[in-house]
Amino acid sequence: MSNEELIKKCTETAEKWLSPAFDAETQAEVKAMLENEDKTPLIDAFYQNLEFGTGGLRGIMGAGTNRMNKYIVGMATQGFANYILKAFPGRTDLSVVVGHDCRNNGRMFAETVAAIFSANGIKAYLFESLRPTPEISFAIRQLGAQAGVNVTASHNPREYNGYKAYWEDGAQVLAPHDTGIIDEVNKVTIDDVKFEANPDLIEIIGGEMDFDYMTAVHEALIDQEVINRQKDLNIVYSAMHGTGRVIVPLCLRSWGFQNIHVVPEQMVVDGDFPTVVSPNPENAEAMTLGMKLGTKLNADLVVATDPDADRLAIVCRDNKGEWMIINGNQTAMMFCYYIIKNKKALGTLAPTDFLVKTIVTTEVIAEIAKKNNVEIRDCYTGFKWIAREIAISEGKQKYIGGGEESFGFLPFDKVRDKDAPASICLICEIAAWAKDQGKTLYDLLMEIYLEYGFSKEYTINVTKPGKSGADEIKQMMVDFRANPPKELGGAKVVTIKDYKTLEQTDVTTGTVTKLNFPTTSNVLQYFCEDGTKVSVRPSGTEPKIKFYCEVKDTMKCPGCYAGCTEKAMQKIEAIKKSLNV
Repeated sequence: MSNEELIKKCTETAEKWLSPAFDAETQAEVKAMLENEDKTPLIDAFYQNLEFGTGGLRGIMGAGTNRMNKYIVGMATQGFANYILKAFPGRTDLSVVVGHDCRNNGRMFAETVAAIFSANGIKAYLFESLRPTPEISFAIRQLGAQAGVNVTASHNPREYNGYKAYWEDGAQVLAPHDTGIIDEVNKVTIDDVKFEANPDLIEIIGGEMDFDYMTAVHEALIDQEVINRQKDLNIVYSAMHGTGRVIVPLCLRSWGFQNIHVVPEQMVVDGDFPTVVSPNPENAEAMTLGMKLGTKLNADLVVATDPDADRLAIVCRDNKGEWMIINGNQTAMMFCYYIIKNKKALGTLAPTDFLVKTIVTTEVIAEIAKKNNVEIRDCYTGFKWIAREIAISEGKQKYIGGGEESFGFLPFDKVRDKDAPASICLICEIAAWAKDQGKTLYDLLMEIYLEYGFSKEYTINVTKPGKSGADEIKQMMVDFRANPPKELGGAKVVTIKDYKTLEQTDVTTGTVTKLNFPTTSNVLQYFCEDGTKVSVRPSGTEPKIKFYCEVKDTMKCPGCYAGCTEKAMQKIEAIKKSLNV
């Protein structure tokens, strides 16, 4: 399609948004785009419909078919309601849970969602104010609801908002419901949406669910005695302007921790996130205020949650006493190590217990599990896949933990999404256990590397915004499949896994075997003869293509960590050149 054709198509679509079905503010915003000589904003806002994917919606807020606004949210919710009514025919007691985080327009979107469900005869349990994503997941299960929606864009920049769709198991939707919902959403026009609420079918919930959730989080606790001995562990916590601000300190106190300090500037609910460039715990700058307070108070560790409190960040002191952010792979690794080691020590580890990690998460976790004879499962990126593993083994095997490299972990099974409040409580227990032995979290991390091998993980994010960017990302995946790299950073590629075809290729022999996964996914993985692993994956929620690198080494002493890291980063730079990114 030529640029002129694209502008014409976007103009025709935009002009439909000047009808009385849309409010005056929206019409004014669209009119300004139409009158603007620069047609880039018009194209970006209208070149496609904001896709309702398998996880729901996520996009920049504003007027347009490719933006987050009450009309796109309304059509998505109407389609979701239509699917629920079809999935549970004849039921007169259908219900959903609706929540939101701290983002701008979050309350308005959540009330719009609740109104539409109620107008369709489905009871909506609407949280009184912002709540963590894991509590929404918990509430669906606790209330016996058929589905749920959380209005959040997680850790994305301030201009974004989103819409996570959940099913009755408390997990984000999977097949066949994901495609079924998408089909229904795609059928809906603005005239089909029932915006007028039925107040009798909207119930406000809050404190009582907080109590039940906090009680459930306590089930992730492994060793109460170690917390009792180290109840004065000096903890600094930041809510990153979001939903963890009340529940995280309460949960920590319920576990027995008594020396909790908060970053006051970041306890203020604010969708503009004024103290950070981006409210992402993966970004070091977001932790600056926490580390500053930690230094002032001589804290043992600094912890934080992202705006919807599903991801966590941990900062501990290194061997020189300087603050060091523990990355997502190290976090998941430390959780799995502690869960196995201490359940073993306490005699609570059963032969049928299992852990889960995603395919792009560090292989050190697999080594830890293997050495301790604990089952470890690989799944796709996204906690809905970890939730699926819990569901298929429910009643037969016990899930004891699972995580992914992007700072998400779930240490118990009452929630079916990543859970930062529970994980923060558990990491503080781990810090207490280390302190009990005169060690820090850093010391514990070094012990893991010494016993199971050093591994450096690094994610390369290549951002390609707009339509042209989306096209570039598609072409990059086509090119990688057509011409796979023969070496990465000087190491020969020996195995290729293509999750789109579910085929694993032995490069040396040419032998092709099938991968045992429940569905396909647009992911490529390359494994090298020296243990290097590189995964290539377009983001499902952001205009990015991601390259997950993992480089192995042998670490002979705790003091060798810096040298191993420097050597690994040199290797990663060479891998970038091999990939041409």
